[in-house]
Amino acid sequence: MTITNSLIRQPTKLDYASPTQFKFSILKLPKVEYFCTSVNVPGISLGDAVQATSLKNIPIPGDKLTYEPLQMTFLVDENLENFQEIHGWLVGLGFPRDHVEFRNLLSSGSDRFPNRNSTNVSTEAGKVKYAAADTGPTLSDATLTVLSSKNNAQVEVRFRDVYPTGLTGLAYNQQAADVDYLTATVSFSYTIYDFANVGSSTTQVTTS
Repeated sequence: MTITNSLIRQPTKLDYASPTQFKFSILKLPKVEYFCTSVNVPGISLGDAVQATSLKNIPIPGDKLTYEPLQMTFLVDENLENFQEIHGWLVGLGFPRDHVEFRNLLSSGSDRFPNRNSTNVSTEAGKVKYAAADTGPTLSDATLTVLSSKNNAQVEVRFRDVYPTGLTGLAYNQQAADVDYLTATVSFSYTIYDFANVGSSTTQVTTS
């Protein structure tokens, strides 16, 4: 018979999570992260499959995770520099006027891939001279750091291969009764996010 010791199952942290204690950083958007006012830890769902039987169908755990979008809201500076950072990233991904816009985005990815040179020609066997460019520089990584009540970093939420999918517009209004500074919200897609101890090179998985 298994005996469960309830004493060792008690929580060690009794403080509640505060929605104002956080820091968000994203490599390709330094001016945006400085003005960040809100960001979410996206929801995650697994869903389920169905095992058919001659009686009741039996639900079983699914095998594909679905992640909700990462959304960040930020104050817009008066020169719209942080707004233009995201706008330029989106334009590079969508290249509405010319393919050069996408090439420029690849070239700007030296912060993520410092050893990559877009002018290099691969000499590996089987490679064509003008192969498809590596799209890694179009992506970025992001980290949400959760802070304690004393503003000490407690845990990191690390997002891999982030890229923007949408940016809200800006509404100017001469009839505004008060100065309500402009904000914008950007939505990101990503490959996956993990939890990690602060400064750790590995992520952690916690189950009960």
